[in-house]
Amino acid sequence: MLAELARQDQLANDLANANTPGYKADRVEQQSFGELLLHNTRTGQAIGVVGTGTQITRQVTDLSPQALKETGEPLDFAVAGEGFFAVRTPQGIRFTRNGAFQADAQGQLADQLGNPVLGPGRQPIKVAADGSVDPRLVGLFSVPNARKAGDALFTGTSSGAPAGEVRSGALEGSGLDPARAMIDMMGSLRVFEAGQKAITTIDETLDRAAGTVGGLPG
Repeated sequence: MLAELARQDQLANDLANANTPGYKADRVEQQSFGELLLHNTRTGQAIGVVGTGTQITRQVTDLSPQALKETGEPLDFAVAGEGFFAVRTPQGIRFTRNGAFQADAQGQLADQLGNPVLGPGRQPIKVAADGSVDPRLVGLFSVPNARKAGDALFTGTSSGAPAGEVRSGALEGSGLDPARAMIDMMGSLRVFEAGQKAITTIDETLDRAAGTVGGLPG
């Protein structure tokens, strides 16, 4: 039940980002604990095995590139193929695929949180007087060990040249398949409910057993 609760939290977060540009969905991998071999207490004969539950072993982010959507907005950018944009945050440089950028108070290109977007030399990018930015000025970085540090930001070490390219006036779609996520959520809820029913049955059985023992004569 605890494993399914964690899985439901992950699915709910994915569904909340169904319309977030460049969002990358998560996948959880579960593994069962060891099995117990059951024996007949009188004869010692093996009866069978019973599982002892499951646990989440790791959470994996699907970094597959998604289809691009034309927006016509001059400060919208998308990565066609592999690669990440870089932004400077109070915690250091972070990487993102969400190219819904804007001009900040200093006239520099920034993300929705106000973090400056960086160029190829990791310098801030100036927005032109006409409100546009040459896509060649926007840095694109290869981050093979990218790890999520929030829904839109990633940590990692950039290395080498990425295989993608920057396109202006477009955004990358969310990596979430809402239909699949809803099916997974319903399946997880059913597993959780089955666990609840099993615990309720055990509690009722123990309660009856205690009442029967207590009612036996002297």
